[in-house]
Amino acid sequence: MIAHHFTVDVEEYFQVSAFEGYVSRDSWATLHSRVEASVGRLVDLLARHRARGTFFVLGWVAERHPNLVRAIVRAGHEAASHGWDHKRVGEQTPDEFRASVRRTKQLLEELSGQPCLGFRAPNFSIVSGREWALDILLEEGYRYDSSLYPVRRPGYGYAGGGRDPHWLERPAGRLAELPPATLRRLGVNLPAGGGAYFRIFPYALVRSTIAEYDRRGVPATFYLHPWEIDPAQPTLPVSWLARLRHYTGLGRTLPRLERLLSEFRFTAIADRFAAPALATRA
Repeated sequence: MIAHHFTVDVEEYFQVSAFEGYVSRDSWATLHSRVEASVGRLVDLLARHRARGTFFVLGWVAERHPNLVRAIVRAGHEAASHGWDHKRVGEQTPDEFRASVRRTKQLLEELSGQPCLGFRAPNFSIVSGREWALDILLEEGYRYDSSLYPVRRPGYGYAGGGRDPHWLERPAGRLAELPPATLRRLGVNLPAGGGAYFRIFPYALVRSTIAEYDRRGVPATFYLHPWEIDPAQPTLPVSWLARLRHYTGLGRTLPRLERLLSEFRFTAIADRFAAPALATRA
């Protein structure tokens, strides 16, 4: 059984992109933090199943919870970058994006004592036309990205991108790409890498997706957020659609994670750099 990638986008419940029109960044510091407790539960869960993971941490969170980053690394996991303040790539100039990924990388390396190798854009927002962000990542010392979700979906998606881990040949160099897992049906990539798809749809969707990668001998990349295992989080006054996407299935996530971790092997993305599978070309 091959080891797949278990990844966590470390952010607060109030920082999700769907809440941007309702919760201003200026108010974040006034809201009750719940991220440390949820990450702690995930770390304990992974320890019980002898699994390792990659935690893509927001710089904003790392600055306010430095011991959280230290605890992640102390438990044997990888700390990677989720940018500073959860701004989508398309909402930033190249200079602003560079400042965000540089500042976050420097802080995570200072706290963890390890190199910060990887990046995942908030809301998978490196989309067609924003590939310049990949060159900036290379110039800032990153070795891999996990932002190019090869699906067609409003808000994000990199249609036509590779499904499996591969190398991207960029003007600035060579960058490894670890896209979230997808299910291929009738010539179409369906998003099935985790998150809301794991909480809301039947468990069989993600299970069959990872099993298909298993059969092909290719590592799948699974993702979720700490707030997705926290059904007691405050309910914010947002639109009915945002409520549906954010709060549905929160109570199902932990039991499903227990099952997933018992059925498949998981490790951190950084471990893959020594494996031949990553040598696959785009």
